[in-house]
Amino acid sequence: MTLARTFEPVVPLTAGHPQVAAFTYHDVTDDATDSGFQRPAAMRYKLTRFAFAQQLDAIAAAEGEPPSLVVDVNLALPGRHRLLTFDDGGQSAVTAGDALARRGWRGHFFLVTRLIGTRRFLSVPEVRYLRSCGHLIGSHSHTHPDIFREQPRTRMDEEWHVSGDILAQLLGEPCLSASVPGGDISSAVMDSAADAGLRYLFTSEPWLSPRRVRGCWILGRYCPTTATPVAQVAALARFRGWRGALLLRRLKEMARASLPGLYRHYVRVRTREFGAEGAGGSD
Repeated sequence: MTLARTFEPVVPLTAGHPQVAAFTYHDVTDDATDSGFQRPAAMRYKLTRFAFAQQLDAIAAAEGEPPSLVVDVNLALPGRHRLLTFDDGGQSAVTAGDALARRGWRGHFFLVTRLIGTRRFLSVPEVRYLRSCGHLIGSHSHTHPDIFREQPRTRMDEEWHVSGDILAQLLGEPCLSASVPGGDISSAVMDSAADAGLRYLFTSEPWLSPRRVRGCWILGRYCPTTATPVAQVAALARFRGWRGALLLRRLKEMARASLPGLYRHYVRVRTREFGAEGAGGSD
């Protein structure tokens, strides 16, 4: 799969449309072993409570409106918006959600539905609690398959439909938003999300300008890690540095596309649970 084909259907909208600075987090915990995936690929995304609070302070210091929900943003009008998202559905999502609520903010929590109620992941009451706090609950697929864009189209469709149905039954409302597991996108990934009835699909591409595939908005995100300086988060929250982040992502994509076998091996090794032959990933 070439890089050009990967991004073929994604066309930026005109300059008159908004810019959306979206950040994606995973676990917020002082003990990396108590929440979320337990594998090498996940460790660099587990922020301590202090580090997370510092990043929220940096975002709060930026001029403009505080972080909002994508459903409250009119993507047909110009403007600048900030969104906070959380992937996987690790148990520490409650900690993150409460931290946002204390500031009067709302976030997006994307869950791997197969893991709801399992060790280190959210329970059903906790999922409902987050929703009762005003946060948006969405899908991060049902099983979090590795390299999502390499899955057969039927598997992609099933992942969206099964996870969406589970969340709809759990919350009593349709699931209209999702994030791509692993962050690897393609035209098929975006088409499958649109065909599944999703209205918002979050990627791991650091885009500011929303894209659209039929009725589904495609939004980019930046993912801070334990090595991300607070100053960088502050700049991104001011809509600076996104081009550099996108260039770095593109270079990584080129390396993955040129060495697909090596990339698949890397993913298998990095997403193996500590002490187990597990599958699944983080991003």
